[in-house]
Amino acid sequence: MRHDPSALPAVAFEFKTSRLVEFHETDMAGIVHFAQFFRYMEFVEHAFLRSLGHSVVLPNTAPPLGFPRVHASCDYRRPLRFEDTVELHLLVAEKRTRSIAYQVRMARIHPGPREEVAVGRLVVACVAKNPDGQFSAVPLPNSLASLIEVAPPELLASHHPGSHAASRRD
Repeated sequence: MRHDPSALPAVAFEFKTSRLVEFHETDMAGIVHFAQFFRYMEFVEHAFLRSLGHSVVLPNTAPPLGFPRVHASCDYRRPLRFEDTVELHLLVAEKRTRSIAYQVRMARIHPGPREEVAVGRLVVACVAKNPDGQFSAVPLPNSLASLIEVAPPELLASHHPGSHAASRRD
């Protein structure tokens, strides 16, 4: 669903949303399965792009463009459980000609107190699907690149009390 372009921000470097942990996301111990954190990162990335009036798939470009993951990692701090509310805080850590790197901080916000539970890193490349079915890296379309900027270094390095700063892997 496209949003009203007049309601879009001039440029963005962060996005926050929250969601309830569902039963099917947990393991037999009632703790969110480690793989689910990667789904949370994808969830907030898609929401971020939608907030800019875009999608992770750009079928109306010639050729069609997409954003496959070329790196994903997650450092776990604390467990999440069924019916916890988790805040997903995406920050643009790096923007290159053909890729974007995100830092995603995940914090339990209910029940309190607020507590960082994981910090992830997701790198996506912009690719075109060629007529022969192969993919090739291409520059980010200006319609999207012009809306995204890198978060300030102090925001990328900051962390909440009781948490650990996320390390950059270059």
